[in-house]
Amino acid sequence: MWPRIGGLRSLALGTPGELRATLNTLVLAGVKTATAGLISEYAQENEELEQVGERLALVDDHDALIGVVEVTGVEVVRFVDVPWDFARSEGEGDRSIEEWRDGHGAYWARQGTPVTDDTQIVCIRFRLVSGGDGGISTGDLST
Repeated sequence: MWPRIGGLRSLALGTPGELRATLNTLVLAGVKTATAGLISEYAQENEELEQVGERLALVDDHDALIGVVEVTGVEVVRFVDVPWDFARSEGEGDRSIEEWRDGHGAYWARQGTPVTDDTQIVCIRFRLVSGGDGGISTGDLST
């Protein structure tokens, strides 16, 4: 299972280090409003898919709370069917769906899980509820 903070499932983007720091910065700036994952990771971790309206604790490399996001959409699609509007909402600077597929395919391959066109991808859309000093420092996860 994924770690919980104050009853919320955690959202640990990318891999620890520079990548996670960059992705978290994009979320806190309101640029990144989506993330993609592998359906196989849910099965391995015995986790259910996120639900619209669910709040997630955005965490840093040390699993410390840095923000709260609310899920606004969840869809499972084949890797080849991830739409450009979703890829663009990940806010990572990809200029085309092909560039997004190349980058994400390479990322998952480096993590030991190569993807094919038919690999099931969980596309999660979210909005930032609170971050930084705006409610997080008080520990209020309901804002």
